[in-house]
Amino acid sequence: MSSSTVRVILDTDIGTDVDDALALAVLLGSPEVDLLGCTTVYGDTLLRARLAKRLVRLASRSPAVIPGAAKTLTDRPAWWAGHEGRLFTDLDTEEVDSGDAVAYLVDRVSREPGQVDVVAVGPLTNIAHAITASPSFARDVRHLWIMGGRFDDPKPEHNLKCDPEAAAVVFGCGAPITVTGLEITTTVRLDGVDVSSIGGAGALGAVLKAEIEQWWRFWNKEWNCPHDPITVLTMLVPELFGFSPDGRVVVGADGSSTFEEGDGRTRITTSALTEPVAREIVRRIVAAAA
Repeated sequence: MSSSTVRVILDTDIGTDVDDALALAVLLGSPEVDLLGCTTVYGDTLLRARLAKRLVRLASRSPAVIPGAAKTLTDRPAWWAGHEGRLFTDLDTEEVDSGDAVAYLVDRVSREPGQVDVVAVGPLTNIAHAITASPSFARDVRHLWIMGGRFDDPKPEHNLKCDPEAAAVVFGCGAPITVTGLEITTTVRLDGVDVSSIGGAGALGAVLKAEIEQWWRFWNKEWNCPHDPITVLTMLVPELFGFSPDGRVVVGADGSSTFEEGDGRTRITTSALTEPVAREIVRRIVAAAA
């Protein structure tokens, strides 16, 4: 394996916003990535895992896919859009991997300290459980790449709002973290031209196109912001972004987030080259689907 290979676990609430599926496809279409596994979080995590398994199988890949925490730390009700998995009539035939997602995260990271990156693009419940289950997790993970928060507005963002207690654990753990908030991810859009390119790239591309269009119908729009794929690219193509100096993120009880520069090992994404980012997302998804 090349020394430049990035060893990655994706922690995801795939199935609701289409951006999780697109982030998975970006990872699958990135030759420098060794996707070790996917863990799912929030709500019906078995359904989410089956959907992730279907997508990786369409890409002829076989990372571990393990359902994780369905409930948040304080058992807040999960928001469920209702369309999760509905484009398939046979998802119950997908066999996901056995085991506990938190144990998998802890074991895989501790097996190779400083060698495994975790990309977390849903509520942070699984990651918080891993931190509390193993004091070494925060030390052993190479880097946490998080989609969450908003750092130009006090309004809470979905991922942190769904489980603010978990977010507080994660941002307080001392691991090196890069977090990309809504003020950055909403500057990039995928439109009909992008979706046509994705849809023309094999069976995986056709499924992703249908998932995108389902999300568009849900919001009555003909575009979407690829929040989670942008987060993946902060790891893979950092030259397309600007980042703050290190500091710390403080999470409010409502899931609001503020960044304080200085003491800490967390940085926030501060800018993005929007057109190159969009093109890179599409390029890598097409590569996964071809």
